[in-house]
Amino acid sequence: MNEKDFFDERPETKSATFSCPHCRERAQYEVRWLRRTRKAQLPRGASEQDKARFAKSLDYMVRVDDMMVCKNVRCRRRFDIPNSQSIVFI
Repeated sequence: MNEKDFFDERPETKSATFSCPHCRERAQYEVRWLRRTRKAQLPRGASEQDKARFAKSLDYMVRVDDMMVCKNVRCRRRFDIPNSQSIVFI
């Protein structure tokens, strides 16, 4: 079984403050995340390995956005999201 069979996916946005490395202006950005919550029951046809993986699985979030566009009208450059995790366990 695939890992996606164990989880329900739902998009979510969270706001964070970043500063552009080019113009150094700080702004509030909306970062998109994908929340994966474990299903209530194991899908049919699961083997013993799948049952063990399902028992150990936890809810987590995966960051969708890797880059942001500066909100300064004069800059508008793209930059990587600094010091932010790409996977967060809930």
